[in-house]
Amino acid sequence: MRIGIGHDTHRLGPDRPLILGGLKIEHPRGLVGHSDADVVLHALTDALLGAAGLGDIGDAYPDTDPKYKDCDSRVFVVESLQRIKDKGYRLVNVDLTIFAQEPKLGPIKARMREHLAAMLGLPVDAVNVKAKTGEKVGAIGRAEAIGCHVAVLIDTI
Repeated sequence: MRIGIGHDTHRLGPDRPLILGGLKIEHPRGLVGHSDADVVLHALTDALLGAAGLGDIGDAYPDTDPKYKDCDSRVFVVESLQRIKDKGYRLVNVDLTIFAQEPKLGPIKARMREHLAAMLGLPVDAVNVKAKTGEKVGAIGRAEAIGCHVAVLIDTI
């Protein structure tokens, strides 16, 4: 068994949709980045790649590559899952924490958990989604950014 840890943070900005965990969330601002800036899926991608010793999201999907401009981050997760399978591993479980002062994520955690489980081919109870505020401290607490930490466990096939 191997453990991977991922993290990502993006600032919130105007004229962008807010995408978290592959879901479009109603909010007046979205995350700014080269792709769709989905911090949940970016952190998940990093955790998957890290667990298998395959580097990080910047190595695999550099923001200098125009083909990833406005890319749906589900592509990164699906491709990373295939990369770990190609190395002889399977995903066992995912535990993630989203850090956001706004929007309030409590009402969408269950839907995100189900969506992620389906995307990852895992039972719902193998995916855990938690949400924390920034307690009005720092960029997250001032609602200027959203972050996410993810831990995954992989095992040999």
